[in-house]
Amino acid sequence: MRTLFLLNPTAGKADCTRTLPQQINAAAARAGLAPEEYTIQVTNHAGHARELANAAAQQARQSGEELRVFTAGGDGTFNEALTGLYGYANAAVGCLPFGSGNDFLRTFGTKEEFLDLDAQLAGGPVSIDLMQTSLGLSATICAAGLDAQVAYGIPKFRRIPLCGGEMAYVLSIVEQLCGHIGRRVEYVIDGEVLTVDCLMCAVCNGRAYGGGFMAGPEAQPDDGWLDVFIVRKVSRRVIAKLLMLYKNGQHFKNGQLTEAAKPYFIYRRAKSVSLRAADSRGPIIATADGECAPCEQVRVEVQPLAGRVWLPKAAYHRFVEQKTAASAE
Repeated sequence: MRTLFLLNPTAGKADCTRTLPQQINAAAARAGLAPEEYTIQVTNHAGHARELANAAAQQARQSGEELRVFTAGGDGTFNEALTGLYGYANAAVGCLPFGSGNDFLRTFGTKEEFLDLDAQLAGGPVSIDLMQTSLGLSATICAAGLDAQVAYGIPKFRRIPLCGGEMAYVLSIVEQLCGHIGRRVEYVIDGEVLTVDCLMCAVCNGRAYGGGFMAGPEAQPDDGWLDVFIVRKVSRRVIAKLLMLYKNGQHFKNGQLTEAAKPYFIYRRAKSVSLRAADSRGPIIATADGECAPCEQVRVEVQPLAGRVWLPKAAYHRFVEQKTAASAE
């Protein structure tokens, strides 16, 4: 098996390339990997992780080898490698969480488990569903509305001197809450048409996005279904309460909306979802795995078991055991 480590020096608060290569070399030696069995490369531009992962997958296919690619960065770097490996049955992508969000791993385990290089090298590959979206391939959540608008507005605040990541996030929230809240949106969910005055929505293959918002607290990434949550438009005084429910995953339990959430949420399970603005306020802002853009229409379709991901040892065994238990029921 070939192993490729892709390190993004611009992800997160610190440059992971300063100390991580030495840690990788030590872990590889403990795992019995020879120097020629693994490679460490540093990304230097947007899309570079996709290019490097794809080139490695092509080479591995030609040589008949298995490939695992570990991305040291955030969800954006992980998504690039996932896209680069798409369609290669001999390859899997793993996540080393050195970014600011790292939401992919929250579906499977803890950050500590994924930072453990020994556990990563002792782990294994599993197949998961992916989502084909208007913003590209996604492993976790495609969202639109207030939350996506906040994410879309962050970069302009980061250009302000001494305005770091958290401050830029807060200022973007304030800007959105001071503006026009909510949109009238038309949804087509597996053929069902809904027109809703809504605050935001999330189409979930994984459980978390936005740095830990548990939008799909029971989403199963290998069941062939998308969990769709639409949040109705509410007054400003209700938003804080609603977002706290949403952040902590308290809006959904045991396969249904909680009593506290029922007045504010619409829930569906689906194979495909599309949405477009039903008002005259221009495109809808959408986000998926770190990508954020205005869209005339947002389309999401599940791709059953189209992705292979590499999980650290404990998370891998947990995933396999849960799958076995579900099959036995």
